[in-house]
Amino acid sequence: MTLPSATYRVQFRNGMTFDRACGLVPYLKSLGISHLYASPLFTATKGSTHGYDVTDANEIDPALGGRAGFDRLTETLSEAGMGLILDIVPNHMAASTENAWWRSALEFGKHSPFAGYFDIDWRERLTLPQLGKSFDESVAAGELTITVDEAHGNLAIGYYDALFPLSMESYPLLSAELDDPVLAGMAELTASVDAGDLHRGLRDMIFEAGDLTSLSGRLAELSKDHAFMTRLHGAQHWQLQRWQEASQHLSYRRFFEVTGLVGLRVEDIRVFEESHRLVLDLVRQGQVQGLRIDHIDGLAEPRAYLDRLREAVGADTYIVVEKILGTGEELPADWPVQGTTGYEFISALSGLFVEAEGLQKLDEAYRRLADGNGDFEAGRRAAKRLMVEQNFAGETTRLTRIAASLFPELSMEEITGAISELLIAFSVYRTYGAEDPLDARDADLLKKAAMAAAGHLDYAQPLQSVAAILEGTVDNEPAREFRLRFQQLSGPIMAKAMEDTLFYRYNRLLAVNEVGGEPDHVPDGIEAFHQFMQSRALSQPSGLSATSTHDTKRGEDARARLYAVSEGAGVFADAVEHWRRLNESHRTELPDGAAPEPNLEWMLYQALAGAWPEDFDRHHADALRDRFTAYAEKAVREAKLRTDWTAPNNGYEEAVRAYTAALLSTDNDAFTEDFARVLQPFIEAGYVNSLSQTLIKLTAPGIPDIYQGAEGFDFSFVDPDNRRLPDFETLSGWLTEGGALARLQAAALKQRIIQIGLGLRMERARLFAEGGYLPLAVTGIRSDHAVAFARLHHENFAITVVPRLMFGWLDPGVLFAGPEFWEDTAISVPLPMHGLKADLLTGKMLEPGSKISLATLLGDQPAALIVPA
Repeated sequence: MTLPSATYRVQFRNGMTFDRACGLVPYLKSLGISHLYASPLFTATKGSTHGYDVTDANEIDPALGGRAGFDRLTETLSEAGMGLILDIVPNHMAASTENAWWRSALEFGKHSPFAGYFDIDWRERLTLPQLGKSFDESVAAGELTITVDEAHGNLAIGYYDALFPLSMESYPLLSAELDDPVLAGMAELTASVDAGDLHRGLRDMIFEAGDLTSLSGRLAELSKDHAFMTRLHGAQHWQLQRWQEASQHLSYRRFFEVTGLVGLRVEDIRVFEESHRLVLDLVRQGQVQGLRIDHIDGLAEPRAYLDRLREAVGADTYIVVEKILGTGEELPADWPVQGTTGYEFISALSGLFVEAEGLQKLDEAYRRLADGNGDFEAGRRAAKRLMVEQNFAGETTRLTRIAASLFPELSMEEITGAISELLIAFSVYRTYGAEDPLDARDADLLKKAAMAAAGHLDYAQPLQSVAAILEGTVDNEPAREFRLRFQQLSGPIMAKAMEDTLFYRYNRLLAVNEVGGEPDHVPDGIEAFHQFMQSRALSQPSGLSATSTHDTKRGEDARARLYAVSEGAGVFADAVEHWRRLNESHRTELPDGAAPEPNLEWMLYQALAGAWPEDFDRHHADALRDRFTAYAEKAVREAKLRTDWTAPNNGYEEAVRAYTAALLSTDNDAFTEDFARVLQPFIEAGYVNSLSQTLIKLTAPGIPDIYQGAEGFDFSFVDPDNRRLPDFETLSGWLTEGGALARLQAAALKQRIIQIGLGLRMERARLFAEGGYLPLAVTGIRSDHAVAFARLHHENFAITVVPRLMFGWLDPGVLFAGPEFWEDTAISVPLPMHGLKADLLTGKMLEPGSKISLATLLGDQPAALIVPA
C-alpha cells in the first residue's frame, strides 16, 4: 500500500465539477498534496448539494461531468503522480423515485427484485412520509391526482412534483372505473407481460396514444372522487402519510432523522455486490487508490462489511472510516482499515489549546446567563431522552415489540423503560456484537451503561433481560434482530442528541462543541496531549488527522480563535454583558419570554466572534449578516427549545433573525466598533493557535487532511456555510507570489507552512509513516506556553515547536511574543538530536547542543519545524 502523505478534501457539486477539479491539480501538487479526497461522486438526486443522497451507485453523476469527466480527472491526477480517495456511502441511498431500485420497490412491493435491498419492514405497506396534511385532507384539497408518468411509462399518483408509481393491481381498477381504450390496453398489458418488459410496453402505448389530454382530464376528474382515491390508495404497496408522523412510525430504517435516505442492507452479499459494482471496478482499474466509508456505525455488521470490502479491493487500497470515538475509546483493533477520518484529533487539539482555569471562570459567568442550560450532564440526559421518546420514538417502539416477543412475561411499559434508559446511558456510539458474545471492551461498555440505567428504573428484571440480548446470551432470530437494530439506533441517538441538539443548547465555549467532542471535559494540557499522540502513533499511525470537515460545526480557524475565549474569559464575559445592554432595544418580548434569551445571546456573540473578519467594514456587512442570520436560524432549530425543524415558531425565529441582523446594521456602529476593539486580542491569539494546530497536524502521527480552502483561514459557520466553493484563484496566487514568511499575511503564512510541512512529509516519508512520537520537555518560566515533540526514525528526525495560550501576550499585527517573553524557556533534546539543526520555516540555523532556547527560536516567529542541518 502506498500511503497518502496528505489528502485534500474537495466538495463536488455547488460549482465544483470534474473539469474544474482538473484545473486544481497543479495547485494541489505544488501545495504538497498526494491524494485528492473527493466527496461522493455517484449519481444523486437532482440538485443535490452533497452527494450522499445516491440514486444510482453504479453511475458517475452526469451533473459533475459523468464517466468521461471522471476519467479525465483520474488521468490528470495520475499524470501529476497523485491519487484519489473516494467517499462512498454503503449505509443508505435516496428514498426517491429518481432511484430505480426504490421506484421498483414502490411499484412492485415485496415482489420487486430490489425489495430486499432496502431495510424495509414488509409486514405492512411501505410508508411514505410525504404529505403536509393527512391523506383524506390532501385528497379533499385536490393535492393528490392520478396522472400519466410519460417519462417512466406508468400511471402514478402525483403530489406536487412527486409522482408515486401505481401497482399493477391499480390498472384494472382504473380501467373498470373509466371506459378508455388506453386504460383498457394498459390493464391488459399489466396482466400479460412480466415486469421486465412492462414499462417498455406502457411507454410505447402512451407514445402511440398521442394526445393524452382527454385521458389526463378524466383522471384528474376521477381524483376528486374521495371514495375511489381511498380505494386506489389501499391497492398500493405504499401508503402516504404526513411527514410529521415519521418520528412515530416508519416502515423502513432511515439515516438519522432523514426520511429521504433509506437504509441499505449491505450485509446481504447480493446488495453488497450490486451497490459496490462500479466502485470496485474503479479500484481494480487503478483509478481509485483509497476509500472513505461514510457512517460505518450505521451498518448492521461493520466488521463483516469491512472484511468483505477489504477482500474485494485487496490489501493495497487505503481505507478509513467515519467513526466517532468517545473519550478513551479506540477503533476496534480487528477492523481491516488504516484508521478514522480524524474527529478525535480535533478533540485532542482542544484539550491542548483550552485553558482549564479560564474555562472554569467562563463556566461561572455562563451559568449566570444559561437559565438551566449550564448543567451539561442534565442537558445531555434531556437531549437523549428527547431523541428516544420523540424523534426516534418509532425505532424505540419497534425494539420494544421485538423484546416483548422474547419476554412475554414483561409489560410493554417495563420493556420500553429499560430500552430507553439503556439508550440514554450509552457513553459511546455503539457496540459491535453480531453472532458471537460481546468482546471484553463492548461487554464492559454495556455493563457500565446498564448500571447507569438502573439508577433511573424502579425494576431490575426488564433491564437484565434487555442487556442479556445485547450481550449475546439469548440466541434466536428475534434476539439477533433486536441486537443489530439496537446497535444501529444507539449511534443516531447519540449523534442527534449531542451534535445536533445539546451543542446548540450548552454554549459555554463553542470551540469544544465539536463533532466527537466532550464539552464538559476539563482540558488536561500538554501531558495528556502527548499521551494521546503516543497512543495514536501505535493505534492509528495512518488514520486521517482532520481539523475541518464538511460536518464540523465551524471552520478550524474560527475554532482556534474561540479557544482563546477560555484564556480571556473575564474579558469576554464582561463584554457580553456590555453588548447585551447595547443591543437590548433589538430584543423582542414574546409571551414566552425575551427573544433572543440570554443563553442564545451568549452563543450568538461567540459565533460572531469566530467568523468576524479582522478588516470588517460596511463592505463585509451584508454578506456576513446573511451568513450569520442563516446560522442563527439553524442553531435555534437544532436546539429544539423554542422552535424546531418540525414545528417552526415563526414569531420567535423572526425575533432572532431581526436581532442578528440588527447587530450588523449600518446604524449599530457603537456595537460593531466595540466588538472589533474587544475582539482584537482574541484575533491575534487565534492566529497563533491556527498556525500552531496546523503545524501539529502536519507533523503529528496520522495523515494530514486539508479541507478545501482551509489552507488559508477558514472562519465559516456550520454547513451549508462551510461547503461554499473556496476562492482557489486567490489561494493559488498566494502560492505563486512566494516571498519570505515574515512578509506574508497571516492566511498566506498558514498556506506556506502547509506547503513546507507537506514537502517535508514527501521528502521523508518513512519518518512520518514509521517514526515514533517523542515528547520533548520544555523548561523555564514560560514552559506552559509551548509544546514540543519530535518524530524520530533511526537517525532521521523532525522537531515541532509551537506556542499556546498566547492571549494578551501579543502586539496587534505581530504573531510572536518576542525574546523577552520567553526569557529562560528552553527545549531539552535527546542525544540523537544534539547536532547542527535548521528551522525549515525560516532557514535559521541552530547550534548543536542539548537545549534549544525559545527566546532564540520563537522570539521572532510563530512556530518552528526543525530538521538535521
